[in-house]
Amino acid sequence: MVKIAKLNKKQNGDMVLLTGSSHPELAKEIAKNLGIPLGDVLLGRFPEGEIQLQIRDNIRGKDVFIVQPTCTPPNESLMELLILIDAARRASAKRITAVLPFFGYARQDRKDKPRVPITAKLVANLIVSAGANRVLAMDLHAGQIQGFFDIPVDHLYSINVLGSYFKKKKIKDLVVVSPDVGGIKMARGYAKLFDCDFAIVDKRRENASQTHVMHIIGAVAGKNVIIIDDMISTGGSLVEAAKALKTAGALDIYANIVHPVLAGSAVERIQSSVIKELIVTNSIPLGKEKRIKKITQLSIAPLLADAICRIHYNESISTLFSSAGVEA
Repeated sequence: MVKIAKLNKKQNGDMVLLTGSSHPELAKEIAKNLGIPLGDVLLGRFPEGEIQLQIRDNIRGKDVFIVQPTCTPPNESLMELLILIDAARRASAKRITAVLPFFGYARQDRKDKPRVPITAKLVANLIVSAGANRVLAMDLHAGQIQGFFDIPVDHLYSINVLGSYFKKKKIKDLVVVSPDVGGIKMARGYAKLFDCDFAIVDKRRENASQTHVMHIIGAVAGKNVIIIDDMISTGGSLVEAAKALKTAGALDIYANIVHPVLAGSAVERIQSSVIKELIVTNSIPLGKEKRIKKITQLSIAPLLADAICRIHYNESISTLFSSAGVEA
C-alpha cells in the first residue's frame, strides 16, 4: 500500500477513483493501494447499443481520477472514457485526471504517408474537449504525444517495475536489444539500469502487421538477450527479431514489453517462438486464453497509486522515474 503520511479523513474524502469497463481489476488494485473505495459508476447500454452511464457518488468539489486504458475494444473504451469525463465535469468535480495506463490510437502519431490521420492528436483533443484537466499516462508509444495535449501530462515509465524483475533473475552476459531504431532511447535506459551493452535490430516494415528483419547492429553472439519494446500487437515483429537474434548466436532470449495488446494469433506465435519468456505489465488485461506459461504479467498498480497520491497533494512525481534512465 502507498504510504500516505498526510492522508487524513477529510483529504481521503476529497479523492475519488472511477473506472469504466476496460480494466476494472487494475482500478480496484489501485484503490486498494490508496486505501480508498472505488467510486460507484452505473454503466450499461441503451437498447440500440449507446453507452448509458451515471456516477452514483457525490463528487462535487472532489479530485477525480478516472482509470481507463483505451484498450480492446478501443472504440468502446475510448467512448466510455469521454463519457465518464463529461459526467464528472457536469457533476462539478474540482479536477479531473484521466489515468491512461495504455493510450490507444497512438501508433498514428505523424503523417508518414499521404492522406492519413494523426489519431494520437485527435484522441488527445477529444479528451481535453470532454473536460479532463490533467492526464497521467504510462509508456506512451512516442514521447512527443505529451505535447498533443493542451493540459498537463504526467508520463510514467514502467522500467523500474520491469527492471526489478530482471535484476532478481541475475542473468549473466546480458545485452539489451531494441527491435527497431525508434526504441533506442528505451533500450539505452534499460542498458544503463542493467549496466550492459545494447544492440539494435534493423528492420523494414512491409505493412502494419508484417516486418522484414534486415540485420543486427551490435554483438549478441554468446549473450543472453532482453528485447525491449513498448507494445506487442500481433507479435510478428518480435518473433522475427527473436529468430534473427538466435541465428546470430544469442543464447536465452527474453522479451520485455510494456503493453500486451496480443491481437490475433500473437499468443500462438509467442508460444511456438524461440522466446524463453515474455514479461508484460497489467496496463492491459490478459484474458484466460492469453495466460500461458511463457507470459509473465507484472502489476503497475502501486506505481500508478503512488503517482495519483502525489498529484492529489500537488507533489513532484519525478522521483518515480528519476532512476529509470530516462528524462522526466
